[in-house]
Amino acid sequence: MTIRTVLTARPSHQGVIVIVTNLAKSNPKSTVYEGHSHYAMNIAFNPKDANTLASACLDRTVKMWSLGSPHLNFTMDAHDKGIDYVDFYPGPDRPYIVTTGDDKTIKVWDYLSESCVQTMEGHINNPSFAVFHPNLPIIISASEDGTVKFWNSNTYRLANTLSYALERAWCVTLRRDANEVAVGYDEGIVVIKLGRDEPTYSMDSSGKLIYARNQLALSGNIQSLSPDDPLPEGTRIPLSIKELGTTEIFGNALIRGPNGRFVTVVGDGQYIVYTALAWRNKCFGVGLSVAWGGDSNAYAVLENRVKLHVYKNFKERGGVGMKGCESWSIDAIFGGPVLGARGKGFVVFWDWETGEVVRRIDVEAKNIYWSGTGSFVVIASEDSFYVLRFNRDAYNAKVEQGVDITDEGVEEAFDIVAEIPDSVRTAKWVGDCFIYTTASNRINYFVGTESYTISPSDIPLYILGYVPAHNRVYLADKDMNIYAYSLSLSVVEYQTAVLRGDMDAAAEILPSIPKEQLNKVARFLEARDMKELALQISTDPDHRFDLALQLDDLDVATEITRCMPEAEAETKWKALGDRALAVWRFDLAKEAFDKAGDLSSLMLLSLAVGNRDGLRKVGDRAVPKAVDAWHTELRRWNKSKIAASIGHPSEHADLFEEGWHDVLCREVESR
Repeated sequence: MTIRTVLTARPSHQGVIVIVTNLAKSNPKSTVYEGHSHYAMNIAFNPKDANTLASACLDRTVKMWSLGSPHLNFTMDAHDKGIDYVDFYPGPDRPYIVTTGDDKTIKVWDYLSESCVQTMEGHINNPSFAVFHPNLPIIISASEDGTVKFWNSNTYRLANTLSYALERAWCVTLRRDANEVAVGYDEGIVVIKLGRDEPTYSMDSSGKLIYARNQLALSGNIQSLSPDDPLPEGTRIPLSIKELGTTEIFGNALIRGPNGRFVTVVGDGQYIVYTALAWRNKCFGVGLSVAWGGDSNAYAVLENRVKLHVYKNFKERGGVGMKGCESWSIDAIFGGPVLGARGKGFVVFWDWETGEVVRRIDVEAKNIYWSGTGSFVVIASEDSFYVLRFNRDAYNAKVEQGVDITDEGVEEAFDIVAEIPDSVRTAKWVGDCFIYTTASNRINYFVGTESYTISPSDIPLYILGYVPAHNRVYLADKDMNIYAYSLSLSVVEYQTAVLRGDMDAAAEILPSIPKEQLNKVARFLEARDMKELALQISTDPDHRFDLALQLDDLDVATEITRCMPEAEAETKWKALGDRALAVWRFDLAKEAFDKAGDLSSLMLLSLAVGNRDGLRKVGDRAVPKAVDAWHTELRRWNKSKIAASIGHPSEHADLFEEGWHDVLCREVESR
């Protein structure tokens, strides 16, 4: 293996740079680069061309070199004073470097044309470094003034400034897989978490996936995976990915239109609508958030917190806007059968056509999820979520009656179905089933009025969607690696029918449920106190035995236990005997206790029913066991001689019969 690394940038007035290559071999090669007239402060390799490097020097120049050749490629006079740092732009689309100088400026250069693209000012002392973030559209700089500044690498505007009062900042390192930055100061180190881990993606109901990596748009098709592959739960799945194109903005959201033809990229206070197949720019504009209507002809754009535009066929709709939106500060909008919005302490829903308020609800929400049918909506807060049923007929009835609709809307438009104390990270509706991931890394689904767990996961996962033909939920991690978990849609439909009380429909669905899912259905029925039906459906012997005992169906329990291996059946026989005794089935209890080897229960049962023969048999079995236990205990306490002096019924039967006949005679005489 060849290792290429910088061993030293010699701090001399001659500005000599030494590069050592082939470090892993016995004959490493050194190349000396000369040309700077002052201290060489920093060297950076080009991530797009590993044979190219740049050096920054206090002689106010940046020089470009080729690895293995001591000859200079070209020189750029970059700053009015000494240069402390140089770094290459990591993406493929820009031949840029960023430099910092003792003139207190940061400059971005096109190294092909050797021209300055932008000069950024803001530090009040010498910037120690400036680096392009490999995943986010930002430039990070820090200075001897003690501040860390974040600049937008597209607009070059200052986005944020941080100060930790640790004196001068000198060095930086980036963790690419976690968006973390460590900055070294005179008096300590600070690790800063940037951005979010959730990837930017969208998948439609047919399994067509589009996601963004930096400003690159990529696509894949989940349907291309074989549904017959025996994949263990949570297996990482290889998916063929192709490049669609690039996005002019760094997107933090991808929103697909209802018919899948258009995809909206939102980020940096702007939005662009692309065609999903050819990835052509359809329209663009200024906007914090975008929401699609019930079809792909209508969408809304939140330009700022009090300004909302509605578009029809990509032209702004005239007339009255959304009622009251100018008086509320809105953080985000959400598409669906009605237009939703959230603000501080409330959510509001508007009618797409009239702009009237359908309902305003006081709740601290972070997201809104509409079902595909438009019948249900989930309002997710920080630590719980609410499932509501949307009643459009109730709203339309009020409108037709001419009722004056206030800013609170129509109360009857929404009915609460359930409140679930779970924190929703990502979610998708499949029919009337709500599938979601939680902050505790669990994959759950909600149906009816209750929530159930599909599987826990070791890492945070984000739901892509559900493919009915595969009976699988597909998810992705922060790096867009794909994972799959089984969820039979027929199971969900069966559960929904049972919760509605439509047992005829449930009976029709039951034959379509895969055999491996029947035990899951049986557990669901047991939780609904439908144990007789659960007993009929379950295929798990342990579960069927427990259900049979709960139902006092001891004949079924006996049949199950007789079919079990002897080693596993002992505890079952004991439980069966106890239950048989409780319902006065003494013959079955005797058989169960006998097969379980439960001599104490057999003795009590024989005494209770006056079974002398049974008592004698218990005695015949109990005495050897008691003597064996006595021997074992004595040997454990190193009293082997005493143990050897105690006779055993199998070896000295006469010792255990002496006086037994006289005792029985005296018992008869006493009667």
